[in-house]
Amino acid sequence: MGPLMRISLFSLRHPFQASLAIGATVVASILQLLIPRLLGQAIDQAQNVLTVAGEGAQQALIWTAVTLLVVSVARGMFTLVQNYYSESVGHHVGYELRLAFYDKVQRLSYSYHDRVHSGDLITLGLLDLDGLRMFFATGLVRTVLLAVLIGVGAWMLISTDLVLGLLALSFVPFVAWRSSVAQLTLRATWMVLQEKLSVLTRVMEENLGGIRVVRAFSGQRHELEKFDDASTDALQLAHERVQVRVKNTSMMTFSFFAAMGLVLWFGGNKVIAGEMSVGTLASFLTFMTILQMPVRQLGLMVNSYARASTCGHRFYALLDAPEEIADRPGATPLGISDGVLKFEDVHFTYPGASVPALNGISFEARPGQTIGIVGAPGSGKSTLAHLMPRFYDVGSGRITIDGQDIRDVTLQSLRRSVAVVQQDTFLFTTTIENNIAYGDPWAKERKIERAAESAQLHNYIMGLPADYDTVVGERGVSLSGGQRQRLSIARSLVLKPAVMVFDDSTAAIDAGTEHRIRSAIRRYASDRVTMIIAHRLSSLMHADLILFLEDGRIVERGSHDELLAQAGRYRALYDLQTRPADDLEAAQ
Repeated sequence: MGPLMRISLFSLRHPFQASLAIGATVVASILQLLIPRLLGQAIDQAQNVLTVAGEGAQQALIWTAVTLLVVSVARGMFTLVQNYYSESVGHHVGYELRLAFYDKVQRLSYSYHDRVHSGDLITLGLLDLDGLRMFFATGLVRTVLLAVLIGVGAWMLISTDLVLGLLALSFVPFVAWRSSVAQLTLRATWMVLQEKLSVLTRVMEENLGGIRVVRAFSGQRHELEKFDDASTDALQLAHERVQVRVKNTSMMTFSFFAAMGLVLWFGGNKVIAGEMSVGTLASFLTFMTILQMPVRQLGLMVNSYARASTCGHRFYALLDAPEEIADRPGATPLGISDGVLKFEDVHFTYPGASVPALNGISFEARPGQTIGIVGAPGSGKSTLAHLMPRFYDVGSGRITIDGQDIRDVTLQSLRRSVAVVQQDTFLFTTTIENNIAYGDPWAKERKIERAAESAQLHNYIMGLPADYDTVVGERGVSLSGGQRQRLSIARSLVLKPAVMVFDDSTAAIDAGTEHRIRSAIRRYASDRVTMIIAHRLSSLMHADLILFLEDGRIVERGSHDELLAQAGRYRALYDLQTRPADDLEAAQ
């Protein structure tokens, strides 16, 4: 089933509005086709009034004029109904498409978002979906309108005069052929144009998101050149699309007026020969005049179909994308009894990568224990954090909580039980209270405050003019890096998870504040598993078990004192971090 057919099925969810829109279009079209007949009849009757004396001819003319007025008013009313309900269906379908798009984006895996730029998704969610909405609001209605006008009108014309009727409709095959050619051309152009618009959105999003970096490095000119290049590409394609549409519309309009000229020539000769009345010829010409606007709009309709087809392909490419991380059939909520976390011979390779990120990771953590993870960048530390809440699935081996494979439990229950505090924190443009309570919107005020106290943020918040009702700027720009990290810690503490993972989440916090946070979290997580990933060994010295990772493998494990005694990699890193700066400079 093609994308246009699949999208058209959305209108079936609104049968009342869709039926009214199509029904009103059909009735309005038929009424519009009666106008040429009535007008021709009125002309013949007016001629009779002038040539044939009598009250009957004048009476007939009056009745025809009244009928013409009534038909015109009725057509206007049905056109009003058509426009209202076609727009209504278009907006309802657009609303449902946006919901389907947004719901799908929320459920797509991390690996999908790793591959697809957010700017492309923004373009799809705005421009592409608007193209689909316009297809419903105008494209389908124009199709029905043109089909009725040509179908019923052809029968009316041919039944009146076969030869003249065929001449009047002679432009229709040419228009249909040109429309098909133009649609294929425009569809290809729209496909490339949408990609260029995605690039344009991507450049704009990156520029606005990194505006401080741009200003700090005086990169305004470079960014403007990037934006200009992307805009020029999109503009060139837009011009090509307009050229195709204008050329197509011009050729169709020419064929229409050529057919009208033939009708006028042959019809005029018939009138002169007395084989046709002036009113009948006028009705033919009026009918063609009525068809003039739909024919002119046919170029727009073809463009609408081409755009909708392109947007539909892009939309369903996303909607049909596999959800790599989802609840398995029969998945059950995670039940926490003891809260024991186990990694059992876990291997993992990122999609598209050739080198494994983790190789045979095995360890066990019990409630109340703190596990420290240390290693060089790229050793697999953050990958451990990504696997526990199932941002990605393990390649082989398994991760269990109280013996339950995390792939066999529901994602919602798992992610409420495993909280990951990342170094790159994201804050929403809302109040501090809403940011802290994001994972638990129904959290009571005291629970939020306790979480902030444990994160050493409460006193700072209370010093703000609106305390917890203070609105942070976009991405938390009004807060320092350390404050954003502490707010992120508080957000995780509100959940009271069974497993807490701190992925280098105190890197922007001074040592004194970090010590106070660590002490508070130890009290807070006395019956929970705590995992701390850090580069500073001072953050890990208190851990019950420290794992030293290298190339995705655990090469050393033990407590701080045990690892120092082994005099291995951990000891070398410890000596490096604790040596005085003067000694380091001398060594270099």
